Amino acid sequence: MKRHIEIMDTTLRDGEQTSGVSFSASEKLTVAQLLLEEVRVDRLEVASARVSDGELLAVQKITAWAAEKGYLDKIEVLTFVDGEASLNWLEESGAKVMNLLTKGSLNHLTYQLKKTPEQHFNEISVLVHKAAAKGFTVNVYLEDWSNGMRHSKEYVYQHLDNLITLPIKRILLPDTLGILTPMESYSFVKDIVDRYPDRHIDFHAHNDYDLSVANVMGSLRAGAHGLHLTVNGLGERAGNAPLASTVAVLRDFFPDIQINVDDKALYKISGLVEGFSGVRIPANKPIVGDSVFTQTAGIHADGDKKHNLYVSDLEPARFGRRTLYALGKSSGKANIEKNLQMLGISLSEEQLKKVTSRIIELGDKKEAVTREDLPFIIAEVLDRTPEKKRVELVNYVLTHSRNLKPSSTLQIKIDGETFEENAQGDGQYDAFMNALKKIFKHKKIIFPELADYSVRIPPGGHSNALCETIITWKTDKKEMKTRGLDSDQTVSAIEATIKMLNLI
Repeated sequence: MKRHIEIMDTTLRDGEQTSGVSFSASEKLTVAQLLLEEVRVDRLEVASARVSDGELLAVQKITAWAAEKGYLDKIEVLTFVDGEASLNWLEESGAKVMNLLTKGSLNHLTYQLKKTPEQHFNEISVLVHKAAAKGFTVNVYLEDWSNGMRHSKEYVYQHLDNLITLPIKRILLPDTLGILTPMESYSFVKDIVDRYPDRHIDFHAHNDYDLSVANVMGSLRAGAHGLHLTVNGLGERAGNAPLASTVAVLRDFFPDIQINVDDKALYKISGLVEGFSGVRIPANKPIVGDSVFTQTAGIHADGDKKHNLYVSDLEPARFGRRTLYALGKSSGKANIEKNLQMLGISLSEEQLKKVTSRIIELGDKKEAVTREDLPFIIAEVLDRTPEKKRVELVNYVLTHSRNLKPSSTLQIKIDGETFEENAQGDGQYDAFMNALKKIFKHKKIIFPELADYSVRIPPGGHSNALCETIITWKTDKKEMKTRGLDSDQTVSAIEATIKMLNLI
Protein backbone atom coordinates (compact mmCIF):
# COMPACT_ATOMS: atom_id res chain seq x y z
CA MET A 1 0.00 0.00 0.00
CA LYS A 2 1.30 3.46 -0.92
CA ARG A 3 1.53 6.06 1.83
CA HIS A 4 -0.84 8.97 1.18
CA ILE A 5 0.64 12.43 1.74
CA GLU A 6 -1.72 15.35 2.29
CA ILE A 7 -0.90 18.46 0.27
CA MET A 8 -1.99 21.65 2.01
CA ASP A 9 -1.66 24.72 -0.19
CA THR A 10 -1.07 27.96 1.71
CA THR A 11 -0.71 30.37 -1.24
CA LEU A 12 -3.70 32.41 -0.08
CA ARG A 13 -2.35 32.78 3.46
CA ASP A 14 1.43 32.36 3.72
CA GLY A 15 1.95 33.11 0.03
CA GLU A 16 0.11 36.40 0.42
CA GLN A 17 2.86 37.46 2.86
CA THR A 18 5.10 37.94 -0.18
CA SER A 19 6.14 41.59 -0.32
CA GLY A 20 3.69 43.59 -2.44
CA VAL A 21 1.14 40.77 -2.86
CA SER A 22 -2.50 41.23 -1.88
CA PHE A 23 -5.25 39.13 -3.44
CA SER A 24 -8.78 40.49 -3.76
CA ALA A 25 -11.73 38.48 -2.45
CA SER A 26 -12.72 37.38 -5.96
CA GLU A 27 -9.13 36.43 -6.80
CA LYS A 28 -8.89 34.33 -3.66
CA LEU A 29 -12.12 32.54 -4.54
CA THR A 30 -10.92 31.82 -8.10
CA VAL A 31 -7.58 30.46 -6.90
CA ALA A 32 -9.28 28.35 -4.21
CA GLN A 33 -11.71 26.87 -6.75
CA LEU A 34 -8.93 25.95 -9.17
CA LEU A 35 -6.69 24.47 -6.45
CA LEU A 36 -9.43 22.23 -5.07
CA GLU A 37 -11.25 21.21 -8.25
CA GLU A 38 -8.51 21.06 -10.89
CA VAL A 39 -5.17 20.82 -9.08
CA ARG A 40 -6.88 18.67 -6.43
CA VAL A 41 -4.84 19.57 -3.38
CA ASP A 42 -6.18 18.09 -0.14
CA ARG A 43 -6.49 21.26 1.93
CA LEU A 44 -6.26 25.05 1.63
CA GLU A 45 -5.08 27.58 4.18
CA VAL A 46 -6.84 30.69 2.93
CA ALA A 47 -6.31 33.50 5.44
CA SER A 48 -5.21 34.76 8.85
CA ALA A 49 -7.96 35.64 11.33
CA ARG A 50 -8.62 39.26 12.28
CA VAL A 51 -6.47 40.78 9.51
CA SER A 52 -9.05 42.97 7.76
CA ASP A 53 -12.64 43.26 6.61
CA GLY A 54 -11.48 42.33 3.10
CA GLU A 55 -9.91 39.15 4.43
CA LEU A 56 -13.14 38.25 6.21
CA LEU A 57 -15.15 38.81 3.01
CA ALA A 58 -12.74 36.61 1.05
CA VAL A 59 -13.05 33.74 3.52
CA GLN A 60 -16.84 34.09 3.57
CA LYS A 61 -16.93 33.81 -0.24
CA ILE A 62 -14.69 30.74 -0.15
CA THR A 63 -16.55 28.98 2.66
CA ALA A 64 -19.95 29.64 1.06
CA TRP A 65 -18.75 28.03 -2.17
CA ALA A 66 -16.94 25.22 -0.32
CA ALA A 67 -20.05 24.40 1.73
CA GLU A 68 -22.08 23.96 -1.48
CA LYS A 69 -19.41 21.70 -2.95
CA GLY A 70 -18.76 19.65 0.18
CA TYR A 71 -15.26 21.04 0.65
CA LEU A 72 -15.75 22.96 3.91
CA ASP A 73 -13.49 20.61 5.89
CA LYS A 74 -10.69 21.45 3.43
CA ILE A 75 -10.71 25.19 4.19
CA GLU A 76 -8.35 26.27 6.98
CA VAL A 77 -7.63 29.61 8.67
CA LEU A 78 -4.64 30.68 10.76
CA THR A 79 -5.77 31.69 14.26
CA PHE A 80 -4.06 32.98 17.39
CA VAL A 81 -3.95 32.40 21.14
CA ASP A 82 -6.02 35.51 21.83
CA GLY A 83 -8.85 34.55 24.13
CA GLU A 84 -12.00 34.19 22.00
CA ALA A 85 -11.22 36.88 19.38
CA SER A 86 -10.01 34.45 16.70
CA LEU A 87 -12.82 32.01 17.50
CA ASN A 88 -15.43 34.72 17.00
CA TRP A 89 -13.81 35.76 13.72
CA LEU A 90 -13.73 32.15 12.57
CA GLU A 91 -17.42 31.72 13.36
CA GLU A 92 -18.27 34.81 11.35
CA SER A 93 -16.15 33.62 8.40
CA GLY A 94 -17.96 30.31 8.07
CA ALA A 95 -14.76 28.25 8.31
CA LYS A 96 -14.62 25.09 10.39
CA VAL A 97 -10.88 24.33 10.59
CA MET A 98 -8.43 26.45 12.57
CA ASN A 99 -4.62 26.30 12.46
CA LEU A 100 -3.66 27.67 15.85
CA LEU A 101 -0.34 29.53 15.97
CA THR A 102 1.62 28.69 19.11
CA LYS A 103 5.27 29.18 20.07
CA GLY A 104 7.58 26.34 19.01
CA SER A 105 10.79 27.72 20.53
CA LEU A 106 11.62 28.89 24.02
CA ASN A 107 13.27 31.95 22.47
CA HIS A 108 10.01 33.13 20.87
CA LEU A 109 8.01 32.36 24.00
CA THR A 110 10.39 34.22 26.31
CA TYR A 111 11.06 37.33 24.25
CA GLN A 112 7.88 37.78 22.22
CA LEU A 113 5.14 36.61 24.56
CA LYS A 114 7.16 37.08 27.77
CA LYS A 115 5.38 34.10 29.34
CA THR A 116 6.36 30.85 31.00
CA PRO A 117 5.75 27.54 29.22
CA GLU A 118 3.06 26.68 31.78
CA GLN A 119 1.17 29.95 31.11
CA HIS A 120 1.33 29.38 27.35
CA PHE A 121 0.24 25.74 27.55
CA ASN A 122 -2.67 26.61 29.84
CA GLU A 123 -3.94 29.33 27.47
CA ILE A 124 -3.65 26.90 24.52
CA SER A 125 -5.55 24.20 26.42
CA VAL A 126 -8.43 26.54 27.32
CA LEU A 127 -8.68 27.79 23.73
CA VAL A 128 -8.58 24.34 22.11
CA HIS A 129 -11.32 23.04 24.37
CA LYS A 130 -13.49 26.09 23.57
CA ALA A 131 -12.88 25.54 19.84
CA ALA A 132 -13.80 21.86 20.10
CA ALA A 133 -16.97 22.77 21.99
CA LYS A 134 -17.95 25.05 19.11
CA GLY A 135 -17.40 22.23 16.60
CA PHE A 136 -14.11 23.46 15.11
CA THR A 137 -11.38 21.10 13.96
CA VAL A 138 -8.05 22.24 15.48
CA ASN A 139 -4.55 21.89 14.02
CA VAL A 140 -1.62 23.46 15.88
CA TYR A 141 1.43 25.27 14.47
CA LEU A 142 4.67 25.33 16.49
CA GLU A 143 6.06 28.64 15.23
CA ASP A 144 9.90 28.68 14.99
CA TRP A 145 9.89 24.92 15.64
CA SER A 146 13.15 24.44 13.70
CA ASN A 147 15.02 26.80 16.04
CA GLY A 148 13.24 25.15 18.93
CA MET A 149 14.65 21.75 17.92
CA ARG A 150 18.13 23.23 17.58
CA HIS A 151 18.24 25.22 20.81
CA SER A 152 15.39 24.23 23.15
CA LYS A 153 14.40 20.65 22.33
CA GLU A 154 13.18 19.94 25.86
CA TYR A 155 10.70 22.81 25.55
CA VAL A 156 9.43 21.46 22.19
CA TYR A 157 8.78 18.03 23.72
CA GLN A 158 7.15 19.60 26.77
CA HIS A 159 4.86 21.53 24.39
CA LEU A 160 4.02 18.44 22.33
CA ASP A 161 3.42 16.31 25.42
CA ASN A 162 0.79 18.85 26.42
CA LEU A 163 -0.74 19.07 22.92
CA ILE A 164 -1.34 15.33 22.58
CA THR A 165 -3.67 15.48 25.59
CA LEU A 166 -5.90 17.93 23.70
CA PRO A 167 -8.52 17.35 20.95
CA ILE A 168 -6.30 18.35 18.01
CA LYS A 169 -6.10 16.68 14.61
CA ARG A 170 -2.70 17.67 13.20
CA ILE A 171 0.63 18.98 14.47
CA LEU A 172 2.17 21.50 12.04
CA LEU A 173 5.96 21.87 12.11
CA PRO A 174 7.21 25.01 10.36
CA ASP A 175 10.80 25.87 9.49
CA THR A 176 9.69 29.46 10.03
CA LEU A 177 12.97 31.14 9.10
CA GLY A 178 14.06 28.60 6.49
CA ILE A 179 17.19 27.64 8.45
CA LEU A 180 17.16 23.85 8.25
CA THR A 181 19.43 21.58 6.25
CA PRO A 182 18.05 18.39 4.65
CA MET A 183 19.79 16.27 7.30
CA GLU A 184 18.25 18.33 10.12
CA SER A 185 14.83 18.18 8.47
CA TYR A 186 15.10 14.40 8.43
CA SER A 187 16.47 14.12 11.96
CA PHE A 188 14.08 16.57 13.64
CA VAL A 189 10.93 15.25 11.94
CA LYS A 190 11.96 11.65 12.63
CA ASP A 191 12.38 12.49 16.31
CA ILE A 192 8.80 13.80 16.40
CA VAL A 193 7.29 10.97 14.34
CA ASP A 194 9.03 8.30 16.43
CA ARG A 195 8.06 9.95 19.71
CA TYR A 196 4.40 10.50 18.70
CA PRO A 197 3.67 7.66 16.22
CA ASP A 198 -0.11 8.07 16.35
CA ARG A 199 -0.09 11.78 15.46
CA HIS A 200 -0.48 13.38 12.05
CA ILE A 201 2.62 15.50 11.38
CA ASP A 202 2.78 18.25 8.69
CA PHE A 203 6.05 19.86 7.54
CA HIS A 204 6.13 23.49 6.43
CA ALA A 205 9.33 24.54 4.60
CA HIS A 206 10.67 27.99 3.78
CA ASN A 207 13.27 28.64 1.10
CA ASP A 208 15.77 31.10 2.61
CA TYR A 209 18.78 28.90 1.72
CA ASP A 210 17.11 27.56 -1.45
CA LEU A 211 16.77 24.22 0.35
CA SER A 212 12.99 24.02 0.72
CA VAL A 213 12.41 21.12 -1.68
CA ALA A 214 15.43 19.23 -0.34
CA ASN A 215 14.11 19.75 3.20
CA VAL A 216 10.70 18.47 2.12
CA MET A 217 12.42 15.32 0.87
CA GLY A 218 14.13 14.89 4.24
CA SER A 219 10.84 15.29 6.12
CA LEU A 220 9.11 12.71 3.94
CA ARG A 221 11.87 10.17 4.44
CA ALA A 222 11.44 10.79 8.17
CA GLY A 223 7.74 9.91 7.97
CA ALA A 224 5.90 13.25 7.69
CA HIS A 225 2.23 12.85 6.74
CA GLY A 226 1.53 16.21 5.12
CA LEU A 227 3.27 19.11 3.37
CA HIS A 228 2.54 22.85 3.18
CA LEU A 229 3.31 24.31 -0.26
CA THR A 230 2.60 27.46 -2.28
CA VAL A 231 2.05 28.11 -5.98
CA ASN A 232 5.25 29.50 -7.54
CA GLY A 233 6.92 29.30 -4.12
CA LEU A 234 5.28 32.53 -2.97
CA GLY A 235 5.89 33.45 0.65
CA GLU A 236 7.66 35.81 3.00
CA ARG A 237 11.33 36.64 2.26
CA ALA A 238 12.60 33.89 -0.11
CA GLY A 239 9.23 32.16 -0.15
CA ASN A 240 7.93 28.67 0.64
CA ALA A 241 8.46 25.25 -0.88
CA PRO A 242 6.97 25.49 -4.40
CA LEU A 243 4.00 23.30 -5.29
CA ALA A 244 5.04 22.29 -8.82
CA SER A 245 8.64 21.34 -8.03
CA THR A 246 7.64 19.40 -4.93
CA VAL A 247 4.97 17.45 -6.80
CA ALA A 248 7.51 16.51 -9.50
CA VAL A 249 9.96 15.33 -6.82
CA LEU A 250 7.27 13.25 -5.10
CA ARG A 251 6.28 11.57 -8.37
CA ASP A 252 9.83 10.72 -9.44
CA PHE A 253 11.73 10.00 -6.21
CA PHE A 254 9.12 8.60 -3.82
CA PRO A 255 7.46 5.60 -5.50
CA ASP A 256 5.94 4.54 -2.16
CA ILE A 257 4.04 7.85 -1.82
CA GLN A 258 0.64 8.67 -3.30
CA ILE A 259 -0.79 12.20 -3.75
CA ASN A 260 -4.03 13.45 -5.27
CA VAL A 261 -2.59 16.36 -7.28
CA ASP A 262 -3.25 16.51 -11.03
CA ASP A 263 0.16 17.38 -12.50
CA LYS A 264 -1.35 18.72 -15.72
CA ALA A 265 -3.11 21.53 -13.82
CA LEU A 266 0.10 22.90 -12.25
CA TYR A 267 1.05 25.14 -15.17
CA LYS A 268 -2.43 26.64 -15.35
CA ILE A 269 -2.58 27.53 -11.64
CA SER A 270 0.95 28.90 -11.84
CA GLY A 271 -0.01 31.33 -14.59
CA LEU A 272 -3.19 32.38 -12.78
CA VAL A 273 -1.34 33.14 -9.54
CA GLU A 274 1.38 34.96 -11.48
CA GLY A 275 -1.27 37.23 -12.96
CA PHE A 276 -3.10 37.87 -9.69
CA SER A 277 0.03 38.34 -7.58
CA GLY A 278 2.03 40.42 -10.04
CA VAL A 279 5.12 38.36 -9.12
CA ARG A 280 6.64 37.21 -12.40
CA ILE A 281 7.82 33.64 -12.79
CA PRO A 282 11.51 33.43 -13.79
CA ALA A 283 11.83 31.87 -17.24
CA ASN A 284 14.08 29.16 -15.81
CA LYS A 285 11.88 28.25 -12.81
CA PRO A 286 11.55 24.44 -12.74
CA ILE A 287 8.34 22.96 -14.18
CA VAL A 288 6.47 26.25 -14.74
CA GLY A 289 9.09 28.64 -16.22
CA ASP A 290 8.68 29.65 -19.86
CA SER A 291 12.01 28.23 -21.01
CA VAL A 292 12.44 25.07 -18.92
CA PHE A 293 11.20 22.77 -21.68
CA THR A 294 13.02 24.62 -24.45
CA GLN A 295 16.10 23.10 -26.07
CA THR A 296 18.46 25.84 -27.22
CA ALA A 297 21.63 24.06 -28.31
CA GLY A 298 21.38 22.41 -31.71
CA ILE A 299 23.21 19.31 -30.43
CA HIS A 300 20.38 18.70 -27.95
CA ALA A 301 17.72 18.79 -30.66
CA ASP A 302 19.88 16.46 -32.74
CA GLY A 303 20.12 14.05 -29.80
CA ASP A 304 16.37 14.15 -29.27
CA LYS A 305 15.82 13.33 -32.94
CA LYS A 306 18.17 10.37 -32.89
CA HIS A 307 17.28 8.60 -29.65
CA ASN A 308 15.73 11.04 -27.13
CA LEU A 309 19.23 11.51 -25.72
CA TYR A 310 18.34 14.74 -23.89
CA VAL A 311 14.94 13.66 -22.54
CA SER A 312 14.52 13.06 -18.78
CA ASP A 313 11.63 11.89 -16.64
CA LEU A 314 10.52 15.54 -16.50
CA GLU A 315 8.59 15.20 -19.72
CA PRO A 316 6.63 18.40 -20.45
CA ALA A 317 3.49 16.48 -21.40
CA ARG A 318 3.16 15.47 -17.74
CA PHE A 319 2.51 19.10 -16.91
CA GLY A 320 0.35 19.98 -19.90
CA ARG A 321 3.32 21.46 -21.76
CA ARG A 322 5.52 20.50 -24.71
CA THR A 323 9.16 20.61 -25.73
CA LEU A 324 10.15 23.67 -27.75
CA TYR A 325 13.31 24.22 -29.77
CA ALA A 326 14.81 27.68 -29.57
CA LEU A 327 15.95 29.50 -32.68
CA GLY A 328 19.00 31.72 -32.47
CA LYS A 329 22.76 31.78 -32.80
CA SER A 330 23.08 28.43 -30.96
CA SER A 331 20.56 26.75 -33.27
CA GLY A 332 21.55 23.90 -35.47
CA LYS A 333 19.66 22.34 -38.33
CA ALA A 334 17.98 19.92 -35.91
CA ASN A 335 16.38 22.77 -33.93
CA ILE A 336 15.11 24.37 -37.12
CA GLU A 337 13.80 21.08 -38.49
CA LYS A 338 11.82 20.51 -35.25
CA ASN A 339 10.20 23.94 -35.58
CA LEU A 340 9.48 23.42 -39.27
CA GLN A 341 7.74 20.12 -38.43
CA MET A 342 5.52 21.96 -35.93
CA LEU A 343 4.61 24.46 -38.66
CA GLY A 344 4.08 21.75 -41.27
CA ILE A 345 6.85 23.13 -43.53
CA SER A 346 9.44 21.02 -45.35
CA LEU A 347 12.62 22.35 -47.00
CA SER A 348 15.35 20.82 -49.11
CA GLU A 349 18.79 20.32 -47.57
CA GLU A 350 20.16 23.33 -49.45
CA GLN A 351 17.25 25.54 -48.40
CA LEU A 352 17.64 24.39 -44.80
CA LYS A 353 21.31 25.39 -44.84
CA LYS A 354 20.42 28.88 -46.06
CA VAL A 355 17.68 29.31 -43.45
CA THR A 356 20.01 28.05 -40.68
CA SER A 357 22.70 30.52 -41.71
CA ARG A 358 20.23 33.42 -41.66
CA ILE A 359 18.83 32.45 -38.25
CA ILE A 360 22.33 32.36 -36.77
CA GLU A 361 23.02 35.78 -38.28
CA LEU A 362 19.77 37.19 -36.83
CA GLY A 363 20.44 35.48 -33.50
CA ASP A 364 23.58 37.57 -33.11
CA LYS A 365 21.39 40.69 -33.25
CA LYS A 366 18.54 39.69 -30.92
CA GLU A 367 18.06 37.41 -27.96
CA ALA A 368 15.80 34.89 -29.62
CA VAL A 369 14.16 34.16 -32.93
CA THR A 370 10.65 32.78 -32.43
CA ARG A 371 8.87 30.05 -34.36
CA GLU A 372 6.46 32.75 -35.55
CA ASP A 373 9.45 34.50 -37.16
CA LEU A 374 10.33 31.40 -39.15
CA PRO A 375 7.96 31.79 -42.13
CA PHE A 376 9.23 35.37 -42.61
CA ILE A 377 12.83 34.17 -42.55
CA ILE A 378 12.10 31.41 -45.05
CA ALA A 379 10.33 33.83 -47.37
CA GLU A 380 13.23 36.25 -47.20
CA VAL A 381 15.98 33.67 -47.69
CA LEU A 382 14.25 31.84 -50.50
CA ASP A 383 13.19 35.04 -52.26
CA ARG A 384 14.71 35.45 -55.73
CA THR A 385 18.17 37.02 -55.30
CA PRO A 386 20.95 37.06 -57.93
CA GLU A 387 23.89 34.84 -57.12
CA LYS A 388 26.30 37.63 -58.02
CA LYS A 389 25.67 40.88 -56.18
CA ARG A 390 26.57 43.93 -58.26
CA VAL A 391 25.43 46.33 -55.52
CA GLU A 392 26.89 45.97 -52.04
CA LEU A 393 26.09 48.13 -49.02
CA VAL A 394 29.43 48.85 -47.35
CA ASN A 395 28.34 51.08 -44.45
CA TYR A 396 25.77 53.65 -43.40
CA VAL A 397 24.89 56.03 -40.59
CA LEU A 398 21.34 57.08 -39.77
CA THR A 399 20.62 59.99 -37.40
CA HIS A 400 17.43 61.24 -35.83
CA SER A 401 17.35 64.31 -33.57
CA ARG A 402 14.56 66.34 -32.07
CA ASN A 403 13.61 69.39 -34.19
CA LEU A 404 16.24 68.45 -36.81
CA LYS A 405 15.67 66.60 -40.07
CA PRO A 406 16.81 62.97 -40.07
CA SER A 407 19.95 62.39 -42.11
CA SER A 408 21.88 59.52 -43.63
CA THR A 409 25.43 58.97 -44.80
CA LEU A 410 26.03 55.82 -46.78
CA GLN A 411 28.77 54.05 -48.68
CA ILE A 412 28.02 51.45 -51.35
CA LYS A 413 29.88 49.57 -54.09
CA ILE A 414 28.45 49.27 -57.59
CA ASP A 415 30.38 46.86 -59.79
CA GLY A 416 33.36 47.25 -57.47
CA GLU A 417 33.36 51.08 -57.55
CA THR A 418 32.79 52.78 -54.14
CA PHE A 419 30.44 55.74 -53.73
CA GLU A 420 29.65 57.83 -50.66
CA GLU A 421 26.83 60.33 -50.20
CA ASN A 422 24.74 61.98 -47.51
CA ALA A 423 21.27 63.47 -47.51
CA GLN A 424 18.37 64.54 -45.34
CA GLY A 425 14.79 63.30 -45.44
CA ASP A 426 11.42 63.21 -43.71
CA GLY A 427 12.48 60.05 -41.91
CA GLN A 428 15.57 57.88 -41.59
CA TYR A 429 14.60 55.62 -44.47
CA ASP A 430 13.67 58.62 -46.62
CA ALA A 431 17.10 60.15 -45.89
CA PHE A 432 18.75 56.85 -46.85
CA MET A 433 16.79 56.76 -50.12
CA ASN A 434 17.68 60.37 -50.96
CA ALA A 435 21.39 59.62 -50.49
CA LEU A 436 21.03 56.48 -52.59
CA LYS A 437 19.29 58.39 -55.40
CA LYS A 438 22.18 60.87 -55.51
CA ILE A 439 24.60 57.99 -56.11
CA PHE A 440 22.44 56.47 -58.84
CA LYS A 441 22.13 59.87 -60.47
CA HIS A 442 25.95 59.92 -60.76
CA LYS A 443 25.75 56.48 -62.41
CA LYS A 444 22.94 57.69 -64.67
CA ILE A 445 20.76 54.75 -63.66
CA ILE A 446 17.01 55.33 -63.43
CA PHE A 447 15.81 54.67 -59.90
CA PRO A 448 12.54 52.69 -59.60
CA GLU A 449 9.49 54.25 -58.00
CA LEU A 450 8.42 52.99 -54.56
CA ALA A 451 4.79 51.93 -55.10
CA ASP A 452 3.94 50.22 -51.81
CA TYR A 453 5.60 49.70 -48.45
CA SER A 454 4.32 47.09 -45.98
CA VAL A 455 5.67 46.17 -42.55
CA ARG A 456 4.65 43.07 -40.61
CA ILE A 457 5.67 41.48 -37.34
CA PRO A 458 4.81 37.92 -36.27
CA PRO A 459 1.59 37.34 -34.27
CA GLY A 460 2.24 37.97 -30.59
CA GLY A 461 5.49 39.77 -31.41
CA HIS A 462 7.16 41.95 -28.82
CA SER A 463 9.11 45.18 -29.22
CA ASN A 464 12.17 43.14 -30.22
CA ALA A 465 10.24 41.07 -32.78
CA LEU A 466 11.58 40.61 -36.27
CA CYS A 467 10.11 43.06 -38.79
CA GLU A 468 9.40 41.93 -42.32
CA THR A 469 9.32 44.85 -44.77
CA ILE A 470 7.87 44.16 -48.22
CA ILE A 471 8.37 46.92 -50.78
CA THR A 472 6.72 47.06 -54.20
CA TRP A 473 8.75 48.85 -56.88
CA LYS A 474 7.68 50.10 -60.31
CA THR A 475 9.83 50.62 -63.37
CA ASP A 476 8.77 51.40 -66.93
CA LYS A 477 8.70 47.73 -67.78
CA LYS A 478 7.50 45.88 -64.71
CA GLU A 479 6.54 45.75 -61.04
CA MET A 480 8.57 43.80 -58.50
CA LYS A 481 8.52 43.06 -54.76
CA THR A 482 11.47 42.63 -52.44
CA ARG A 483 11.53 41.87 -48.76
CA GLY A 484 13.92 42.48 -45.91
CA LEU A 485 14.00 41.06 -42.40
CA ASP A 486 15.55 42.48 -39.25
CA SER A 487 14.65 43.36 -35.66
CA ASP A 488 15.00 47.03 -36.73
CA GLN A 489 12.27 48.21 -39.11
CA THR A 490 14.48 50.70 -40.99
CA VAL A 491 17.22 48.12 -41.46
CA SER A 492 14.72 45.62 -42.87
CA ALA A 493 13.58 48.27 -45.38
CA ILE A 494 17.20 48.95 -46.36
CA GLU A 495 17.77 45.21 -46.93
CA ALA A 496 14.71 45.08 -49.21
CA THR A 497 16.05 48.08 -51.11
CA ILE A 498 19.50 46.59 -51.71
CA LYS A 499 17.83 43.42 -53.02
CA MET A 500 15.87 45.56 -55.48
CA LEU A 501 19.03 47.29 -56.69
CA ASN A 502 20.64 43.95 -57.49
CA LEU A 503 17.55 42.78 -59.32
CA ILE A 504 17.50 45.77 -61.65
